[in-house]
Amino acid sequence: MAPARREQLGSERLAHVRRDPQVEVLIIGGGINGLATFRDLALQGVRVLLVERNDFCSGASAASSHMIHGGVRYLENGELRLVKESLQERNRLLAAAPHYVRPLKTTIPIFSVFSGLLAAPLRLLTHTQGKPKERGAFLIKVGLMLYDTFGRDGGRMPRHSFLGKKKSLAQMPYLHPDVKYTATYYDAAMDNPERLALDVLRDGLDAGPHARAANYLSAVGFEGESVVVRDEMTGEEFSISANVVINASGPWTDLTNEGLGMPTAFMGGTKGSHIVLDNPELFAACDGREIFFENSDGRIVLMYPIVNRVLVGTTDIPVDMRDEVVCTDEEVDYFFDLVKHVFPGIHTDHSQIVYRYSGVRPLPASGDTNPGFVSRDYRIVHGRLGEGIPVLSLVGGKWTTFRALGEHLADETLAVLGKSRSVGTESLPIGGGRDFPVTQSTKAQWAREHAQAITPERAEQLLLRYGTYATRVIADLAVWGDEPLEHHPGYSVGEIRSLIAREWVVTLSDIVHRRTSLAFSGQLSHSLLSELAQIMASERGWSSEVIAREIMSITVEEGSSQWVLS
Repeated sequence: MAPARREQLGSERLAHVRRDPQVEVLIIGGGINGLATFRDLALQGVRVLLVERNDFCSGASAASSHMIHGGVRYLENGELRLVKESLQERNRLLAAAPHYVRPLKTTIPIFSVFSGLLAAPLRLLTHTQGKPKERGAFLIKVGLMLYDTFGRDGGRMPRHSFLGKKKSLAQMPYLHPDVKYTATYYDAAMDNPERLALDVLRDGLDAGPHARAANYLSAVGFEGESVVVRDEMTGEEFSISANVVINASGPWTDLTNEGLGMPTAFMGGTKGSHIVLDNPELFAACDGREIFFENSDGRIVLMYPIVNRVLVGTTDIPVDMRDEVVCTDEEVDYFFDLVKHVFPGIHTDHSQIVYRYSGVRPLPASGDTNPGFVSRDYRIVHGRLGEGIPVLSLVGGKWTTFRALGEHLADETLAVLGKSRSVGTESLPIGGGRDFPVTQSTKAQWAREHAQAITPERAEQLLLRYGTYATRVIADLAVWGDEPLEHHPGYSVGEIRSLIAREWVVTLSDIVHRRTSLAFSGQLSHSLLSELAQIMASERGWSSEVIAREIMSITVEEGSSQWVLS
């Protein structure tokens, strides 16, 4: 890959790292937990560098269910600490990142009254696995009462409610007629987790020049008391010296440690797959809410409307991180069966899939434990490289708790450095969530006040897309203009140029997957890819050969049925 990428950015992309390769803390891994730790340490004034072998938030963090949730089913596994922390962090994120995190009404269809009643207490008290069983109304009621207790936060979220069969079907007529009850509660969702991750990164970088980050820069070895890194665009290698190394590479943690000469066996991740459907009937049936339940095989099932599509998932399958991870046709058929289980009158088929994806949860090794019963909590393991450079390896972690996890990991790092915390993050806004107007009237007012060379309607669209960081995009549009893309008028040439200039874009994939949701929402076309590639070429000096390779890299991925090009 390296020769094909060589002319993309020249030698300036990593110049800031090469000029000063000595830091206090080196973080390996640019997923959400690595980024959260980077942000926290940067706010403490620590000289910190984060490196990511691909793009920021392109691994496990990009393959989530787009949920910010407490994990109601974790109660049964006895993970009360995790549930309480998750609900606290859910509420904090609703306040800190209202531009990307929104409340989500969630409904559980219930087909029995007492199912699982004996197995659940036994599992809670003895931590034995037992045989997975679909949960009945009684058990769900008890769980949601605990959930309310942990997550009320002064009344921010409504309490759960139960409806009988008649009222449930009146409210959601597409439901299976055998439904006995529905339970409804609130969690939260994020339409574009990659953009939230970029805001976390930006907060860290905005702390000052002592905080730096680089994508497409991988840690490949340890030599002479320094970590060897490789520029994935050119293949060139150089060394970085650090007082502390943090391994936040998620499900790749063991492989990263192995590459550094410190073999470990911490991880035992499981594959989770999802599909995104263009199915207006299913979209309407969901009634603006998530449909969530645990199938009889122990797998969590969810479906909910997002960006005018319906997200359906997920699976929980043990994998080897050296193997390719893809969403298989078998998994897709499983999802279709689950949709039919809840909404028997709604037809789904492969032609409705606009995107499908798969990732690996960074779970701890757990032997032959049923994947659904493996702890979702996190821990930090201390080790040493070479003659004694401390290494902190993160095992576990999930999207909802990224701020608390970053704080915990930062505190342990500060202790190793002999420093103390100077800034708390519990109530800090994240990125474009700072001063974000939360009502429709204040959004409209913000748009009128910030419409600079664009209409208020366009300013409000950018506000919803980027939060209050939209001011930076609007300033760029005042210079570059706002001519709509020919093949997607919802974006403009100037807007794409702004993303390329401000958001560490290296490849065409970065634009269509993580700076926008064009791929996820099924809005890609060959013509649009070509148009975007031409804009990238004008900004990065790509040759026609590089343009062709970049487009080919997208269409090859399309060939593996990850998404559909029109």
